[in-house]
Amino acid sequence: MIENLKSFLDAKIAQYNRPDFIKNDPVCIPHLFTKKQDIEIMGFWAATLAWGQRVTIINKCRELITLMDGAPYDFIINHEEPDLKKLLHFKHRTFNDIDTLYFIAFFRHHYSQHDSLEDAFIPVDGDYSPFRGLGGFRSYFFSLPDYPERTKKHVSSPSQKSTCKRLNMFLRWMVRKDDCGVDFGIWNKIKPADLIMPCDLHVDRVARKLKLINRKQTDWQTAVELTQRLREFDPTDPVKYDFALFGLGIEEKF
Repeated sequence: MIENLKSFLDAKIAQYNRPDFIKNDPVCIPHLFTKKQDIEIMGFWAATLAWGQRVTIINKCRELITLMDGAPYDFIINHEEPDLKKLLHFKHRTFNDIDTLYFIAFFRHHYSQHDSLEDAFIPVDGDYSPFRGLGGFRSYFFSLPDYPERTKKHVSSPSQKSTCKRLNMFLRWMVRKDDCGVDFGIWNKIKPADLIMPCDLHVDRVARKLKLINRKQTDWQTAVELTQRLREFDPTDPVKYDFALFGLGIEEKF
């Protein structure tokens, strides 16, 4: 039974983990760039804004890129106060200009001291685990003085019992390494084996139908449970099954 399910899901990975998948998914946004920092910044932003219709998410991210003169990293590092005025009307659902300006402030602060956003997820002692990494990232993200309280709803943490879907999706993009062209694999401190499944509505429904989840509610422990089940199929890269479960859910209405 397990072998049959693994074979079925492996076939679905092969079907969906391919360049054709990119253009209709928010991952197309970081794929517009070659500079590492641009990929990180717009990958994080695309993942953060990833709720609602995918076409709208992609269009909103493109609008944001245009507002930053087509070069997010350069804009963030080198902008002056008047340059921020054009961002004051940016909005996507509950994400607004207050959130946008704080994201820019955080990125400027971080990149003034670090070369990569990966460092923001690594605990001071270097001992990474998903719970510590994501929780520590949120604390660090809101460590600037006078951060807006409203912005905290856009960056989740396992300690809130959230599935942290958007952060886990962003980490998948940055960390997973293969030759298929979708995920970037530009980070090396976090290993693919340490990733947690991005447990969105489609993935959750399909995983329950396939009896990969027993937990009644959908929270951080649910995402961990699903990931542990998928490690039985591939302990070094369990999150590759995101392609299969998401594809079955959104493309095939499984």
